Amino acid sequence: MDIWILLSGLGVGAVVGLTGAGGGILAIPALVMGGMDMLAAKPVALLAVTMGAALGAVAGLRQGLVRYRAALYMSALGAFFSPLGSWLALRVSQSWLAVLFSGVLLLVAWRSWRLAGRQARQVQQGALAQQAIAQQAKPCQVDTESGRFIWQPACFGTLGLIGSVAGLMSGMLGVGGGFVVVPMLQRYTNLRYHSVVLTSLAVIALVSAFSALQLIAQGAQLGVGGWVFMGSTTAGVLAARLWAQRIPQSWLQRGFALLVLLSMVLLLLKTFYPNVLGF
Repeated sequence: MDIWILLSGLGVGAVVGLTGAGGGILAIPALVMGGMDMLAAKPVALLAVTMGAALGAVAGLRQGLVRYRAALYMSALGAFFSPLGSWLALRVSQSWLAVLFSGVLLLVAWRSWRLAGRQARQVQQGALAQQAIAQQAKPCQVDTESGRFIWQPACFGTLGLIGSVAGLMSGMLGVGGGFVVVPMLQRYTNLRYHSVVLTSLAVIALVSAFSALQLIAQGAQLGVGGWVFMGSTTAGVLAARLWAQRIPQSWLQRGFALLVLLSMVLLLLKTFYPNVLGF
């Protein structure tokens, strides 16, 4: 299944480059379909996500769009809770882990579809309506002059919760937590969308790298297929970033939701009915 690993890596990288999140969510089902079990796929998926997310985060830092203090704070808490997720994963059967992960995929697809509809309505409402929405009271507010967060207790607590949940999911399910960070930053902060995505990528890169190194230290092996997948994922990110600004965001979100649903179905078939698809 080397060709599948190569092509699926390109596809996962394209999703990361176009949407700014979600690579780990698609990477694990793709790797499982390529012949890896869930535990073996986790470090490969995490490292692939790390490489793709790091590309976006570095570009965002150069543009001044990454809220790096918030990213470091969330990443520190994510790194603290990630071992708990890894500990839980080792004590759950492959079947139950697949069911749990499928539930996460379903939630992500639903939220992505809703977000796409909201973005489309905001475009129709115009710039003034979008500005009014952005100025609504939220726990984490950005200073209009400096562009940085106003670090009040509510903001500390909100960002801390986001980082903790992202780390737990990263350790337990082998994902970078972007499906947690992006929607929660959009809901509880007044950051602009591009800054949300790029800050999320910085968190994902740091948390995913920490979790992956832990799994490798525990004896996980990457193998040739793992390196092929990571390299093709990076190539997919670089190619997709050339087109990301030309496609409406609502289209990208809806396409992402459909891809996630497809991955959920294929993962369940692979786990419980491996002979149905012939692999």
